[in-house]
Amino acid sequence: MSSKRIPLSARKTIALIAHDNKKQDLLDWARFNRDTLAAHKLVATGTTGGLLEAELGFRIQKLRSGPLGGDQQIGAKIVEGQIDSVIFFWDPLEPHPHDVDVKALLRIAVVYNVPIACNRSTADFVISSPLMSESYEQQGKEAGLAQAQALGD
Repeated sequence: MSSKRIPLSARKTIALIAHDNKKQDLLDWARFNRDTLAAHKLVATGTTGGLLEAELGFRIQKLRSGPLGGDQQIGAKIVEGQIDSVIFFWDPLEPHPHDVDVKALLRIAVVYNVPIACNRSTADFVISSPLMSESYEQQGKEAGLAQAQALGD
């Protein structure tokens, strides 16, 4: 099966999500990377987006809170090709009522070959990559979709 290349512009759309115990970590990380983030379009789940807007001083597209469907909205945007990268500081040590949504989001990011950073170290590597600030031909989205369809249909 051939893999179609998807062109990504130098200005990426980055989804930002953080569980309650990780919100301060994400705020600290975003403050440190403010200038880099300002060059991209940011989308966030509700509460996290509001905190980030106040912290960074620029507009962030806010979706629903994670437990109210925000994680699923991010996943849908990935499927539609509207998200280029995900920074998701999730807490694997705390139970979450929307755990199935979290797992679905992680799964869909992998299926669609979207970079997803789940901790600060990985987020540092992703955001500092030269590929974040230049155009990039992403491979594998269609291959992942075809695999998922074959399993589900």
